[in-house]
Amino acid sequence: MSVSGRASWAGTSLGHGLIPYGQGRARGLDAATLGTHGGQMDELISLGLPMVAGLTVPVADAASLTDPHVATAAVELLQQLAGRRLAHGERPMLVRLTASAPVPVAGLPPDLPVVGLAPHNRDAVMKVIGRDQVLHEVWAAMLRSIGEHGLGVAGAAMDDLMLDVTDPYEQVPALLELIAAEAAAPFPDDPAGQLSVAARAMLARWQTPRAKRARRTQKLPADLPLALHVQALALGPWDLSGFGTATSRDAETGAFRPTGTFYRGVRRSTPRPPRPEDLSAVPGGVGLLESALLTLEQHFAAPATLDFELRDGELALLSARPDRAAALANICLAVDLVDAGARDERAAVRQVRPADVQELLHPRLRLTGTETELVRGLPASAGAACGEMVLSSDAAVSRADEGVPVVLVATETTPADLPGMLASAGVITTAGGLASHAAVVARGVGVPAVCGAGGLRIDAASGTATAGGETLREGDMVALDGRTGAVYAGPVEISAARPPRELQTVLGWADTLRKLGVRANADTGRDARTAVELGAEGIGLCRTEHQFLGERLPLIRRVILAADPEAERRALDALAEAQREDFRELLRGIGSRPVTVRLLDAPMHEFLPAPGHAGDAEAEERAEELREANPMLGVRGVRLALLHDRLYPAQAEALFGAWLDVRAEGVEPELEVMIPLVSLPEELTAAARQVRAAAEAVAARAGIDVTALPYRIGSMVETPRAALLAGELARTAQFLSFGTNDLTQLTYGFSRDDVERRVLEPYVAGGLLAASPFERLDADGVGALIEIAVQRARAVRPGIKLGLCGEHGGDPASIELCDRLGLDYVSCSPGRVPIARLAAAQATCAAQEDRTS
Repeated sequence: MSVSGRASWAGTSLGHGLIPYGQGRARGLDAATLGTHGGQMDELISLGLPMVAGLTVPVADAASLTDPHVATAAVELLQQLAGRRLAHGERPMLVRLTASAPVPVAGLPPDLPVVGLAPHNRDAVMKVIGRDQVLHEVWAAMLRSIGEHGLGVAGAAMDDLMLDVTDPYEQVPALLELIAAEAAAPFPDDPAGQLSVAARAMLARWQTPRAKRARRTQKLPADLPLALHVQALALGPWDLSGFGTATSRDAETGAFRPTGTFYRGVRRSTPRPPRPEDLSAVPGGVGLLESALLTLEQHFAAPATLDFELRDGELALLSARPDRAAALANICLAVDLVDAGARDERAAVRQVRPADVQELLHPRLRLTGTETELVRGLPASAGAACGEMVLSSDAAVSRADEGVPVVLVATETTPADLPGMLASAGVITTAGGLASHAAVVARGVGVPAVCGAGGLRIDAASGTATAGGETLREGDMVALDGRTGAVYAGPVEISAARPPRELQTVLGWADTLRKLGVRANADTGRDARTAVELGAEGIGLCRTEHQFLGERLPLIRRVILAADPEAERRALDALAEAQREDFRELLRGIGSRPVTVRLLDAPMHEFLPAPGHAGDAEAEERAEELREANPMLGVRGVRLALLHDRLYPAQAEALFGAWLDVRAEGVEPELEVMIPLVSLPEELTAAARQVRAAAEAVAARAGIDVTALPYRIGSMVETPRAALLAGELARTAQFLSFGTNDLTQLTYGFSRDDVERRVLEPYVAGGLLAASPFERLDADGVGALIEIAVQRARAVRPGIKLGLCGEHGGDPASIELCDRLGLDYVSCSPGRVPIARLAAAQATCAAQEDRTS
């Protein structure tokens, strides 16, 4: 129930009703009336599980339990439900008072566990239990709490007493004496009297200023009410009694195997329980819990955790909950339920979360809670890394060559830093967002990365990085978590990724269900092979500018800085030769699958040398002329190609030549040549003419008909104008691919490198945005442009292939939107392909359910 429904809590009075566990549902009551615990107990009892005997005093009537008459009725009803008498006979019991709210909330008052215990029945209770010190400790803690909050005794006076009197045997009579002296009346001897003052104490504690502040921090109303729950605390011999927690699945293997802890004595909040024993210490064995856990797994469709008590060898559950955070266990359970015939494959696919897949595919930091968190940035590329901090690409390569794991820390990265990024175990940048150069490259090559860690200050001159008063020097150990964005000073152990065979089973089922195709963004043969291994159906984006990173950067620089046509021609010949080699490796890696190759598209600043590093005065002058105030919107993409009209033909000839090379080896990929950053249909027409001429030239040199080259020409849609003119583009384009990184940037007017930390984080925190639009595709703005483009393109060319190749292609929520918009495929980083496969199947299932509901 939402907080907005809280007005109904005050009007649910049942006339001081006492609702036995299991009967609320029959009366049409839910957590709004019974509290979350009461609602859960009804649910668990309906499954036929052995639950603790108890009753609920509903939200609107909780204060009635402070009336001794109502408390007397509660005690009498509880004895009937439990089949035991309070502190009497061979099968005695006491009472535990606990509470819950209509919604989940942290900071509930602690349980009061031994209500009904008094000096006159103490010996009888001790005789049954056989261990009296533990019971006295719990008894004293309860008297302390009720004395302050229920009877008005100063808490400081009782604290002083307990510091002066440390023996629990002596604390109890001393507390009783203090209460008799300071309170309006002595502590009650009778169970009903004790229950009434215990209820008063619990409700009063809930209304303290501290408790109200805690609720406000959880964005819950300060006047959130409570339901009270009166439970039977059955007593039995020490050797046959205790309490514990059990989880259904082994955390290391995911197999069904109850694990957990068992404690001797009485379950309580204070004092701390004794040292736990392994679950194998449960009297009667773990088998007592297996049936309950199997039932709960089927009911929750998730691994289950339960809290239990054992008295005289009798099992009673106190609570149970799904444990969906256990990724390995959740996936193994999904397959087990299908194998057992309890679920079908569709339900199994819906059960597994994309986060489960991500967790199992990437290494994780094994945190102990003692680490020093240095800074937090944006989780740019999943995985974990630990190594020596280096502050330059050259240092990364040098240390890595010596066999030392390194983490590259930089303000931002450029194409020249690719060798250092490839050599590093992880990358941290202080600037840039989720679509920055560092983030995109790191995801593409599978290197964990944290970007936009603005709290980190780099001093290259001194070789240090400082954050939060902590200073690290080059060579110091640093660890990063690319899933959370956390960076830690010092070494942290890493848990290796161990995807189970069950994951492949679930992903195989997902492939049979999904409508969307899943491709990968891959620029090299290695990336392509990784993508295929992870289930990609092809390449949806090869960024050819990434093939000129590192040592090949001078090739494209010579083209851009060429002083005359002859120099440009020689530079283009060298570029084409190198690119043909790269394309061969890429095409071999992907095999006979579709490959979308985006011709050169990079902002000019990524290719130009730094001032003073052009090589000669003429090149320096040319570079200075080409520098732009806003390179992301400058001469890039098709604009650069039309100004250097041999650039795209050289790339296309290299691609077609590479295709002929691999065809001779028996590999025949389906080529798709994509023109980037189009905003005018005329730009696409001119570039397409260049590509076709290149195909004809290659075919003529090879002595074959040009129709033997299987290729399509398409356009990347990354400007709003291209989306609005998609119908015009479709007259030339045989496919369109939405580059949502730039399309989001240009639609919002956000710089994707600058706004993540400074604007988007405050916007998300303040509720202006639900999520960063670079992380989750904006349905209302960018999504609307895509929807318009889909409709207009298909009106002109009904069979046009439509895909998405921005980083949103690996985000489950964005994939669901792509499915609704009717795209044919999404493309994402190779490491996110399994996530996309699952998310695409879940989107298809959800859409089908919506249509039938």
